[in-house]
Amino acid sequence: MSSENPKPSRFEEDVMFREQPGGPARYQDWTENPVRYFTVVDKENGSVLGYLWAGGEDAAAYEPRQAGGPRAANEGGFWIRRLRDAKKRGLQPSQALAELYGALETAGKGRPLPGSLTDAANAAAVEALAKGD
Repeated sequence: MSSENPKPSRFEEDVMFREQPGGPARYQDWTENPVRYFTVVDKENGSVLGYLWAGGEDAAAYEPRQAGGPRAANEGGFWIRRLRDAKKRGLQPSQALAELYGALETAGKGRPLPGSLTDAANAAAVEALAKGD
């Protein structure tokens, strides 16, 4: 009798990931096209948490400020849910950005910084800003 235990067959099978259709409506999270963005600041102390951008035909996302730490990253959940809601309602990315920029009361710890709406060359430029400031 062998001292080795045979491996169950499930350990020898290839595991394949197959993405299923469905899930929440969402914008693309990247574009090489020009974007508009605004700064998201902490409601309590005014520190920069991240940047919300939109551009192209179907792209919008939240970029947490790296120096903002976990608070900035966690804030992304609130903004991503707002973007998904806007997409579900059929808004174009630019319309969603304008709506969110104009929101005076927001859930979460952050709010739009008045006067911060501006342009960037593409999503990579906003990402670089979030990583480097």
